[in-house]
Amino acid sequence: MKIVKTALILLFSILIVSCSEKDDAPKNIEVQHFVWRGLNAYYLWQDLVPDLDDRRFSNDNEIYSYLSGYDDPVDLFYSLLYMDNEYPQDPNKTYSWIVDDYIALEQSFAGTRLTSGMKALGADFSDGSDGYYVYVYDVVNGSDAEMQGVTRGMIITEVNGTTLTRANVNDLFNNETFTIHLADYNGGNPISNGTTITVNKSQVTENPVKVSNIITDGGHTIGYLLYNQFSKDFDGDLNAEFANFKAAGITDLIIDLRYNGGGSLQTATYLSSMITGQFTDELFAKQLWNQKVMNSRPAETFINNFTNQIKNTDPQGTIVLEETINSLNLTTVYFIVSGNSASASEVLINSLKPYIDVKLVGDQTYGKHVGSITLYDSDDYTRYGDNLKSHTWALQPIVSEIQNVNGENSPEGFTPDILIDEDPGNLGVLGDPTEPLLDRTIQYITTGAKGLPTLRKGYKISPSWNSSMSNPDYNNMYIDLK
Repeated sequence: MKIVKTALILLFSILIVSCSEKDDAPKNIEVQHFVWRGLNAYYLWQDLVPDLDDRRFSNDNEIYSYLSGYDDPVDLFYSLLYMDNEYPQDPNKTYSWIVDDYIALEQSFAGTRLTSGMKALGADFSDGSDGYYVYVYDVVNGSDAEMQGVTRGMIITEVNGTTLTRANVNDLFNNETFTIHLADYNGGNPISNGTTITVNKSQVTENPVKVSNIITDGGHTIGYLLYNQFSKDFDGDLNAEFANFKAAGITDLIIDLRYNGGGSLQTATYLSSMITGQFTDELFAKQLWNQKVMNSRPAETFINNFTNQIKNTDPQGTIVLEETINSLNLTTVYFIVSGNSASASEVLINSLKPYIDVKLVGDQTYGKHVGSITLYDSDDYTRYGDNLKSHTWALQPIVSEIQNVNGENSPEGFTPDILIDEDPGNLGVLGDPTEPLLDRTIQYITTGAKGLPTLRKGYKISPSWNSSMSNPDYNNMYIDLK
């Protein structure tokens, strides 16, 4: 039986690899050929896209003729995504994407981006007019924005002298140098105060472990962690903070994911093991790929188990970090969340729920239960595979649905136990016990009281713009291709 299983795995591996080892396509459609092959091999909904069907083309000439109809690889890529408005699969074509510079993508996964360091969200004026502004919710340490004095809570109504609108906000903030014009909040109808600050973009590496402290309240010793990205390059820093929590003997833990759009599934697994520790080797999350991939690889390829060990390797397999996880063995954890909490943040919540008591404070999470991988134009689609082409295009397609041990996920996001959103007029200082969302969470821990929802009726923070949307890895959860 074991021999038969091994033979089947080998057979399906050959079938998948054969899709990537056809004769080289003509140079003018080399990237287009890569796009089709990569999606045909790994895209989660490959079987639902007629032009990705394994029997769509009978020979190379047919596929070359088809690909020649697309001058732009980007147009081809998005034409091949599955769209069904009745089901949340790749909605609005935003979950899968293609880049022409995989170096920048890799840097973004590691927290290094071209940025002013200013993170901001868009909002409508509260008076119902067409007025629009943005407010700063965070500033990256070591960035030009920090050096120029930009701080959380600043209100911006103009950039480079141009009044902000929903239509121009992205373009104005995309400039490498720009001047922001500040305003007073004025109850959600900002009035310019004449102050301007000019900021420049540069390559900045952001440590996602932004704030970590210990709060004592009565008989509670509470660990607080503001964590902004699941980046495996900082797994050691994350583990070190849990060593501090462990040494302090914390009784309760708050992890602030309100600005965390996701990242590494493996790092989410490590973080779950830091929070707990009593479930080592039990199933944390399972991955459902397309049938071709599932049939071609061993079953253990598609599971993530709780662990007591961090063991990270580089793309060539060299161990770059190996250390014991500092586990807290908690049975309850509190997460602060928002509409910007997505993908790996939601997997962490979803996969811990069957094991411990998970409490949520904040606003409805984003709703993204699928993960992607980076595909390169080589024989096996990896960065260091044979015959890696000289171009720098890469694909980041959705390849897997992520479920917890009970086979569950939440495509619509998670609704908190306590509903409270941020008030741009009173954001507070992140990590300070008086900051409104943290204060409410501490009250929840110490009294058990949920209180009444404090969502602002009639006030809409625009879902259409977030300064982080320009990041190559925005709201992404990535899986290492094994």
